[in-house]
Amino acid sequence: MTRSSHLRINAPRRAARRSAFAAAGLPEPVSCHQRLRGPYSGVAPMLRAVVPEAYRRWPGLVDAHRIVLLYTVPELAEVIGQAPPSLVDDTPHEERTRYFGASLIRATSQGVITFLQEHARQLAGAAGAPGPVLTLAFDDADQAEPTEQEFLALLLRRADPEQLRIAVGTAAEPALPELAEALRHWTRPLPLPPLPVPPVEDPAAGEGGAAPRRSTEELARAHVWSEGTGDDPEELAGYAAAEPRLRARLHDERADELEAGADRGVLLGALPYHRERGSDPGGAGRRALRTALEISVAVGYSTATIDLGHRGRAVCDPELHQLDYCHFSAKAASALVPIGEPEECEAIYTELRRRYTLPRVQMTCSYALAILYTRFFRPPDHEKALELANNARALAELETDPVLGPVYQVFQDNGLALIEMRRGHLDRSLRLVSDGIRRLDAELPGDRYLVHRTQLLHNRARVLVALGRIEEALADYAKLLAWDPAFVEYHTDRAALLRRQGDLPGALADYDRAIAVSAPLPELFYNRANLRDQLGDVAGALADLRYVLEMEPAETEARLNLTALLLELGEPGEAAELAAAGLQLRPEEPRLLCTAGSAAHALGEFDQARQAFDRALAVDAAFGPALVNRAVLSYEQGELDSAIGDLTAALELTGDDPDVLHNRGVALQEAGRHAEAVRDYGRALELPGADRAELLRRRAWCLTALGRAEAAEADLRACLDLGPGPDTAQLEQLLERLAADRSPLLSGPGSEGA
Repeated sequence: MTRSSHLRINAPRRAARRSAFAAAGLPEPVSCHQRLRGPYSGVAPMLRAVVPEAYRRWPGLVDAHRIVLLYTVPELAEVIGQAPPSLVDDTPHEERTRYFGASLIRATSQGVITFLQEHARQLAGAAGAPGPVLTLAFDDADQAEPTEQEFLALLLRRADPEQLRIAVGTAAEPALPELAEALRHWTRPLPLPPLPVPPVEDPAAGEGGAAPRRSTEELARAHVWSEGTGDDPEELAGYAAAEPRLRARLHDERADELEAGADRGVLLGALPYHRERGSDPGGAGRRALRTALEISVAVGYSTATIDLGHRGRAVCDPELHQLDYCHFSAKAASALVPIGEPEECEAIYTELRRRYTLPRVQMTCSYALAILYTRFFRPPDHEKALELANNARALAELETDPVLGPVYQVFQDNGLALIEMRRGHLDRSLRLVSDGIRRLDAELPGDRYLVHRTQLLHNRARVLVALGRIEEALADYAKLLAWDPAFVEYHTDRAALLRRQGDLPGALADYDRAIAVSAPLPELFYNRANLRDQLGDVAGALADLRYVLEMEPAETEARLNLTALLLELGEPGEAAELAAAGLQLRPEEPRLLCTAGSAAHALGEFDQARQAFDRALAVDAAFGPALVNRAVLSYEQGELDSAIGDLTAALELTGDDPDVLHNRGVALQEAGRHAEAVRDYGRALELPGADRAELLRRRAWCLTALGRAEAAEADLRACLDLGPGPDTAQLEQLLERLAADRSPLLSGPGSEGA
């Protein structure tokens, strides 16, 4: 630990943990047990407590984070108002064909944490004097759904305990390694106070004696009413000892009680838990799990979708509940992809293909497997994907419904278009999506399947870009953004296209809008930082890159770009710290090692710089930048042969490069090897991006040293023709001297760095 710590309370019993929370003067913790409210069991009640005060005191802060707050807890709309509308939100469930995944949920958690940090800072600033920091307390973290475990891990790492202190209670080590590591690194343990010894129970005791022992039914009821989260040994034993019919009845009663006022959290957590353990798991349990599954899929809770899908499969009779069994299976399978489990996804779809002859099931599975083969398997197998997609397209022809028929067929054509694009058959891909757009426009009412239509148009825009038909692609993106301005990918795709076309302000405006309508996806800030840097907004670029690293320290590209900017700005100390922090995460990353060497070089720590360059080359002997930077260091220390050797090795790796040739020419010139230097300067002058003025000036010195006065005079004239520079007067004097007597020069240029 390198700063003031957050707190952890570890004890197998909840009573002991709660006693420790109280003894330390901490607030009553919220329980994160996933059986209560699903993925955000603890976060939701925490935000319900925090957000109203924040909105009352600084509504602008809440407005700035409205999207992530409402995505996490929709019921906050009663306090802060609705989120901006989006096409997906307004689409009927049965027509939705766009879903989100794990990366968006992680970004949403990051946005909520940013809000909490700023809220805590505002509170500290409003106090006017040091006071108690904002403290958030969570319990049952080891029983939290993986989404919330991830949230807690991010919160512990990012929150400054001097302003936002976090206390976390656990009964065991969390299953998520990221949270287990965060607890070890960012928290310190709190001692457990002794629990009071309970009085000995006497069933015959009268008034003033110990409470009578509870019956089995009372104990079981208490456990059920805890939503199955209780850890009282007697209640657990009573629940286990109760007759199965009694347990089922209790679960039914609790579910009935919860159902009337159930919000999203209850629908995801407690309600399906009780229904699948009640008297009708295959009926009421199946329906409750299906409801929870639809919510989870729509929001993008990948791990919860997998869990609910498997639980739904378990309560289904595969023959009596064929459609539900397939639905639970397919949604669980699809959710396995964003968490990096495509093989398990394939196994579920393959099982469905073996089990059922239903055309729609076979169609759906063939399509899903085709997308796996073309997009997610490594290496991809586009030919196998095409085989499966053709099968799906043929099965779609069997649908006779006048609306579903064209929808299914065009959907399969869209999948074929993706495969053909990846096979390099761009014209066929464009024809498939364009025909699909025309067909839906002709055969469907204008207000049906709007999301699907936007997906077709989006895919057409991408194919048009690949074909180089930029103006048509831009026209499609304009339609998409008018149709659904809240979908971030349209903004980012158009931004990339505008950037390619040289419209940097237009691209920046699209990234700004993407950030305004989205959770803080790191790639948005990374790309905007690059644009800001190109446009001269160095402060903005620094802010964006720092935010990326605050959210995701392992984002190496952002770290490298930030350190490069800092080195350009003359801030090698901070660059060195950033490189060192990156190497803690990736100790064998040659680019970070090279950056650490450059920062040490700028700080005058030459031995450390050389060690860093040597380590980078030990990891990757073909890493050119380390060779070049080590050569610069060697040149400055007078080790010319070493510098020339490293630059020669770099050129052998990369081929002719104007800067490397320039640097080797300088080293050769300093070593008195003027003829070789002239060759390097000449080769560099033939390449785009070369510093022509400096190369001509240096070659003139070398040519003079070789007695080639006329050639030197020509280089000097060419250099002066490029325009005035800091040494124009000196060059003019030298040119006059050469022209007068073509006498050799007595001295060369100063020993500028390579």
